[in-house]
Amino acid sequence: MPGVPPCTLRFSLFENQTIRMVLKPTIGGKRLRVKLSNAFGTTALTVGSAHIALVQQGANIVPESDRALTFSGRASVTIPPGAPVLSDPVDLNVAAFAEIAVSLYLPESASGSSTHFWAQHETYISGPGDFTAKTDIPNATTRLSWYWLADVEVLASDKAAAIIAFGDSITDGVGAKQGEYSDWPEILANRLAAEKGSQRLAVVNEGIGGNRILHDGAGVSALARFDRDVLAQPGVAGLIVLEGINDIGWPHMKPRLPNGEMLKDLPFTRELVSAEDLIMGLKQIIDRSHQHGIRVFGATLTPYDGADYYSEDGEATRQAVNQWMRTGGAFDGVFDFDAAVRDPNHPAQFREGYHSGDHLHPSATGYKAMADAVDLSILRDVTGAATKR
Repeated sequence: MPGVPPCTLRFSLFENQTIRMVLKPTIGGKRLRVKLSNAFGTTALTVGSAHIALVQQGANIVPESDRALTFSGRASVTIPPGAPVLSDPVDLNVAAFAEIAVSLYLPESASGSSTHFWAQHETYISGPGDFTAKTDIPNATTRLSWYWLADVEVLASDKAAAIIAFGDSITDGVGAKQGEYSDWPEILANRLAAEKGSQRLAVVNEGIGGNRILHDGAGVSALARFDRDVLAQPGVAGLIVLEGINDIGWPHMKPRLPNGEMLKDLPFTRELVSAEDLIMGLKQIIDRSHQHGIRVFGATLTPYDGADYYSEDGEATRQAVNQWMRTGGAFDGVFDFDAAVRDPNHPAQFREGYHSGDHLHPSATGYKAMADAVDLSILRDVTGAATKR
């Protein structure tokens, strides 16, 4: 059940083209369906045809696995502005962590406004024509994003449940090499799959780069997207929240023009937040989750000294939020990502080799340390809270 939360970072235009997107479910099954979303579109989106298949390599699919998707029995669908749509279920035997491809043909001009900027695998864009049923897309160009794809839902047993990883670019996987699936939610999913008694827990990555708790930015705020990206997901039993570092850092960003001149009076400079503000936002997420029987786990904010938007005031806020997480008792459990990656001699910084070069986003080593900091026994206990579908 991989989630692909849409955001509105960049637009792309498509017409009479096929888009083939590759992703991995973290739980296996024999029946699935796809959710498409026109969440941020201002006009209706027409999908002329859609297919799903197992990936052979790159843009190539396994021919015998190809399945045409229908929508209330129809091969095409028009999605109103702001709306999602679910496909009819199809029978397809998919193993956990097997790559699958979702191919969409767009016969009319379409603006990719409902886009997830940082995909975990290259997306393939065709020249003119419908290639949704083709084994390969010849001469395809590649992009780094997913378009209009919100979810692939796998029908699982009544004992299965989903854990949502809710966060920003550090949850999204920025800093990890695309195609290697070395983000912390993916590594956590692999740990759960290897652990006896945990194989029925899917991990759904609902990270959006640039996301903040209290303000919009690259996508709407965490509080605004919570219902769509958490409560609307099927089978959710647990939630891991890693949000807040952008709320702290964005007001201190130092963007420059090509000539080196620093931009002044950015709107973010007027969006300073305190530790109390962030704690209030996190409490809202906890309370709204508990209303729906979802257990909530806090992940402490990772170090960022050396990042472009670091400040001493911001570091004091980060430390205060982390201290509240560890001692406040508001969460159902806390995973100490900060302790997993920080330099013991300089706690405001990442340990050497644990960041990807910008002192903000972890490296593959850092992401593994974060995933390893999750107590699997705590997650195993959430399955009784799941809303079964």
